[in-house]
Amino acid sequence: MMDAPSASPLQDGYGRRIDYLRVSVTDRCDLRCSYCLPKDFKGFETPANWLDHAEMQRLVGLFAGLGVRKVRLTGGEPLLRRGLAGLAGAIAAMPGLTDLSVSTNGTRLARHAQALRAAGVTRLNVSLDTLDAAAFGRITGRDCLASVLEGLDAARRAGFAPIKLNSVVHAATPEAEVRRLLDYALAQGFVLRLIEPMPMGECGRGFSHTDLNAMGARLARDAGLVPALEPAGGGPARYWGTGDGAPALGVITPMSRHFCASCNRVRLGVDGTLYLCLGQEDQVPLGRQLREGASDADLVRAIRAGIAAKPERHEFSSRPERIVRFMAQTGG
Repeated sequence: MMDAPSASPLQDGYGRRIDYLRVSVTDRCDLRCSYCLPKDFKGFETPANWLDHAEMQRLVGLFAGLGVRKVRLTGGEPLLRRGLAGLAGAIAAMPGLTDLSVSTNGTRLARHAQALRAAGVTRLNVSLDTLDAAAFGRITGRDCLASVLEGLDAARRAGFAPIKLNSVVHAATPEAEVRRLLDYALAQGFVLRLIEPMPMGECGRGFSHTDLNAMGARLARDAGLVPALEPAGGGPARYWGTGDGAPALGVITPMSRHFCASCNRVRLGVDGTLYLCLGQEDQVPLGRQLREGASDADLVRAIRAGIAAKPERHEFSSRPERIVRFMAQTGG
């Protein structure tokens, strides 16, 4: 990939460099994880309001021209969106980008892993909260654990590395099950990341978090892991690794130990809404402006103005009722 353009980089009002964009390609999902979406939820964005691939490419290209180096394609479940590999290939070829990744629940990964790898996607995050089939069904609303494990095998064969397993761990999660996930990750060469649930929407507020810093330290000690440097790709996780320094276990703790001071990301919803913080309502309607005929210069001004107004931090602890939208509506 070429060097990044010379335009002045994005920096918010608190001096944070914004170089990471998460792009939701759909708010639809084929699972109904209990901490994410209600089972009977029907409030999805109208497909006519979804950005098409050309519109997504245009906006992502503007962010790349402003110094964004990392892009993650998310959802909902991104593999539900037709032509994702083609979109990924177009984004991977953009000058300045150094990292393109995908977050997925893994149910469709077996059939798409090779095409994503060929398109230029380098890393995968796969949601996996349990290895117990019955518990998986209760959490997600579907009996499809075998499909997720098949997808992980296919991703490894396709050459993805690292493959990160994202596991939401709350106060009622048995630590023995988390230990089982860690054993599986170590055996497969994956990285397990434990994530505290966030109070987004009524679902998210239904789960109490537990301090994963302490749990991670216990699991790492018992597995013989040691503190490790952050792996390539950046992000909020703190890691423990194997003797050769490779990360194996991480914790992401937005509740017990937030990382807002080093936040380097913003999110683009499927309709082109730019969300500046998961825990605030600050947003910029880039998709609407684009469809109303805004020029690239107009959109760049709107992006810069939005980034300048990015909130200092979320208020998940002090005002958990503030965010009524669900995670799938924002993009993971």
